[in-house]
Amino acid sequence: MKVMKFGGGCLKDANDFREVADIILSEKETPIIVVSAVYGVTDLIVEGLEMALQSEKMVPPLLEAVADKHSRISEETILVWQQKRQVQNRIQARMKKLERLLYGVAYTGEITDSLKANILSYGERLCAQVLAGVISSMCCRQKTARALESDEIKLLTDDSFENATARLPEIKRNLNRHVTPLLQKGVVPVITGYFGCTSEGKITTFGRNGTDYSAAAITLGAGAGFLEIWKDVDGFMSADPKLVPHAQKIDRLSYYEAAELSYFGAKILHPRTVEPVIHNQIPICIRNMKMRGNGGTWLLPGSQERKDVIKSVTYNRNISVLRIHGPGVGYKPGIIGEIGEALYGLGINIFSIITSQTCINLLLDSKDSQASYQSILKLGEGTIEKVQLEDDIALVSVVGKGLQKRKGVAARVFAAVAAARINVEMISSGASEVAYYFIVKDRDVRRAILAIHDEFF
Repeated sequence: MKVMKFGGGCLKDANDFREVADIILSEKETPIIVVSAVYGVTDLIVEGLEMALQSEKMVPPLLEAVADKHSRISEETILVWQQKRQVQNRIQARMKKLERLLYGVAYTGEITDSLKANILSYGERLCAQVLAGVISSMCCRQKTARALESDEIKLLTDDSFENATARLPEIKRNLNRHVTPLLQKGVVPVITGYFGCTSEGKITTFGRNGTDYSAAAITLGAGAGFLEIWKDVDGFMSADPKLVPHAQKIDRLSYYEAAELSYFGAKILHPRTVEPVIHNQIPICIRNMKMRGNGGTWLLPGSQERKDVIKSVTYNRNISVLRIHGPGVGYKPGIIGEIGEALYGLGINIFSIITSQTCINLLLDSKDSQASYQSILKLGEGTIEKVQLEDDIALVSVVGKGLQKRKGVAARVFAAVAAARINVEMISSGASEVAYYFIVKDRDVRRAILAIHDEFF
């Protein structure tokens, strides 16, 4: 038995829904399905949240746009009148709930993390209802499908509303209670991705693109043999095809290689996807819905070492560096702990820390840079002499098994970058067995990627 996850890029219109249903119904054994929101719907809801804070008059247009998108798809794809009516009634019921939540935001003029998570979950809730209806309509009564919402089946998490962690033992028990009986009857469970709930029933989310992670948690919890992640791209590539047109598809990566690529820039997979499956060594396959025969990329416990070691070079332009200067910052006990605690209190994640005797360098998401800067300034007495924020940078990461051991790889990387007349501002290596990264000016990132890719591929 497998879990099949379909992202928003696979769920854009009626034709996509038919194709997804066809893929699901071609499976000999009943699979578990995990879905993202319909393409663009989460962005609509995020935009609607901001608009609702400004004026209640902005709420109806948003609701109409979201409802129309789902109603149109169900109208075009669900051919059995009774099933179509049931799905559209369920859409209307969830739109009513979403309406109440958004008007609550408009009337109070504020939004809590808990409320925001609840509102953002409605893209997946609506999509699951439509896809379950399409599957049931297409299967000629040989199979049927049922939409299951994550809070309904108790996909339990910790109390983080924006970057939740799945509570795997509890999820296993709850899936056995809610999902296993459906599978035994041949009913296809269509489960909402992206969000879960606390033990008190409050909605939490796994972060943007978090459906990958929730699908991995469901894979482990359901005891599935492997996870199939369907996208609108071929799989992991040797570089971003938008920057490098001749980039090559990667057939196989280790869990650690995939995690490093995802964490430091590759948007194809949520960075935490491998966490739930890694200890049980459950394979993951990333496949392209539009090119089913291309094999995709397999994520497996081990990986073959490439002749030239490097398998992919990726980048992240949404990075800032916070430089904390002081003659003793690298020596004073507890200083990094104080900094980490200050940023943790703001819910800010530190990508990486690079230290010297006189400077601590924090790599942060650009959206958190100003808040981080102001927070560290408050710690400025004593050891900290100066705080600098650098925004016009990009992080370049090279990934491949053997980086730590193979002689001359780093020399080739930086020789290629130097030949392109690009200055490297900061380097980190040795922290991972399969990756190292460096920072360049944002204006130079494309040339750096091309130079490295041309050297190794």
